[in-house]
Amino acid sequence: MSQPSADGSPPYPDHTQRPPGGPAVNLGVQQYGGHSQVGNQAVGPGARAVAGQIGFQALAPEQRERAAELMELIELLLERHRAELPDQRTPRVELRRLREELDEGAPEPGVVRRALERLTAFVQPVAPLATAVGELAQVVQSF
Repeated sequence: MSQPSADGSPPYPDHTQRPPGGPAVNLGVQQYGGHSQVGNQAVGPGARAVAGQIGFQALAPEQRERAAELMELIELLLERHRAELPDQRTPRVELRRLREELDEGAPEPGVVRRALERLTAFVQPVAPLATAVGELAQVVQSF
């Protein structure tokens, strides 16, 4: 049960501290629509945000299987379209990095995201490759 405030007034149901005799102060965050990813956020007097190890769930088995299929397809397309790519080596390096990270028990979201971004940039000139990398990015979008 909540205790009365210091001035003896009844406690507020939301447990906020209010200045004596003053209006309520909203120290919250409001968002309407859109998409947010927030980590380590604290709002208001005395609020604390504690950073610990941040992780996420690994891919589900069907996602992992689809990602593997797409990575094989991308390898095949990289070979088939190598003459159309300004850099043949770097996309393979990024694909290898992505594959190794996804094979980890707890992949790092930043590593996955950066590898996908770089891979996407390198394969843009070749439509089939760009499409396959886009599909791969959708499969691992939780990263």
